[in-house]
Amino acid sequence: MKTILLFGAGKSATVLIDYLIENAITENWKLVIVDADLETAKSKIGPSQRATAVSFDIKTDLNERATRINEADIVISLLPPVLHIEVAKDCLRFGKNLLTASYVDDDIRKLQPDIEKSKTLFLCEMGLDPGIDHMSAMKIIDEIHSKGGHITSFRSHCGGLVAPESDDNPWHYKISWNPRNIIMAGKSGAHYKENGEEQRLTHEELFTPDRMVEIPELGTLSWYPNRDSLSYTSLYGLQEAKTFIRTTLRHPDFMYGWKNVIDLKLTDETKQYETGGKTLYQCFKEHMDKNGFGEWLNQKLTERFAETKGMLESLMKLVEAENEADKEGEEMPHSFMAADEQGNIQEVEIDDIKSKAAAYVAHKMHQANLTLKQLFFLGLDDQDTMVNKGFCSPADILQFAVEKKLSLRPYDKDMIVMLHEIGYEIKGQQSAIRSSLIVKGENNLRTAMAKTVGLPLGIAAKLILNGKIKLSGLHIPTHKEVYLPVLKELEQHHIKFNEVITPV
Repeated sequence: MKTILLFGAGKSATVLIDYLIENAITENWKLVIVDADLETAKSKIGPSQRATAVSFDIKTDLNERATRINEADIVISLLPPVLHIEVAKDCLRFGKNLLTASYVDDDIRKLQPDIEKSKTLFLCEMGLDPGIDHMSAMKIIDEIHSKGGHITSFRSHCGGLVAPESDDNPWHYKISWNPRNIIMAGKSGAHYKENGEEQRLTHEELFTPDRMVEIPELGTLSWYPNRDSLSYTSLYGLQEAKTFIRTTLRHPDFMYGWKNVIDLKLTDETKQYETGGKTLYQCFKEHMDKNGFGEWLNQKLTERFAETKGMLESLMKLVEAENEADKEGEEMPHSFMAADEQGNIQEVEIDDIKSKAAAYVAHKMHQANLTLKQLFFLGLDDQDTMVNKGFCSPADILQFAVEKKLSLRPYDKDMIVMLHEIGYEIKGQQSAIRSSLIVKGENNLRTAMAKTVGLPLGIAAKLILNGKIKLSGLHIPTHKEVYLPVLKELEQHHIKFNEVITPV
């Protein structure tokens, strides 16, 4: 009987644990789960006789950690990324294969020569994003290259969102994964390539609702570029692509609101506030008073109302001119010639101008209202919820608020959205492919996030234990040996992409 050792039984582990237990008898393996919270691990196991839950401190109880890893046939780590290295060193020491859903960091990368010498497999980035995004993209890329084609542009979007039927707050967002990652998102800025030029954005520049993409069957979402897209160009074999961007998807209102959060310095990690005995209202008020919230809000609303006022005045002048022409029996022109932003002369319909002006006014009024609505939803006026988290940073307080206000309720459903937009050329014919995936969760435990992070890990573990994946060394799932069988089994779990190819 083979032993699978899993570190971590948190939000993303639920479906993985179910998969491993469901396959335990037919595959003749047993599962050992290590988690800091023993009761959480036990609750995930249920009555299974093929699984055991244990609890110890993996950083200090070195003997227990070493013993457990030495007794395992394969190790899966769903620990916070900074802790993977503790597990990785013992896996290397005892010659055990390791799977993670996290990005390959510098600590793991330094082990690469030793991993290769040991002939073990460290398969990282084996979750959703990173993970399913790599596998599904590489399948398309390899197929195009096999036909003698080359990729001209690559855009890959992915987001963990709330399903429309559970979307009932002004952020249009609920937590389905590590809340700290949400607070820290974008802190390092972004680096990508667009139209042949490398682009760098700061944290403050990332969150704008203006970068939009149309998602099949869902509508319009906004995106912000990931921290380091360009490190994947060589891994994907796409050095020739003029555009290469990997992004995160969010609702446009979320992007607008998070820009406000950053402007208000609520993601600052400097410890500066004592929260003992204080409510959310008191903690937020102390921070807002310190950072000129009143002035910020006044400026924000004044800008919106000034923009709206100017547009309304122009719109009224146009309507008055039409009315005046009617009175005098004159016919107003229905259109006129004007230059667009690129300097091209084109005909512009007056009715179109009025419609766009009205939409612009409505949008600015929506943003003015949204500014306060979102902040109040997070607890700006909450005088009942006690924080009591000790000496905190603004980011700590924000995380506490987000966990309280934006958590999935038992009956809520989350949603995973992924879209690849790939431009390519084969034998002189230019084409574009849009490959999309939408997965909805069942409830707040069996989430779409847990499903799409956990199943790739479980399937890969099975393939490795059965000798179907024979790779060794440090890898991410860009090899056919990995992605073909994993994607095939994912389809059995209703994780299947829809592809549309159009000539350009």
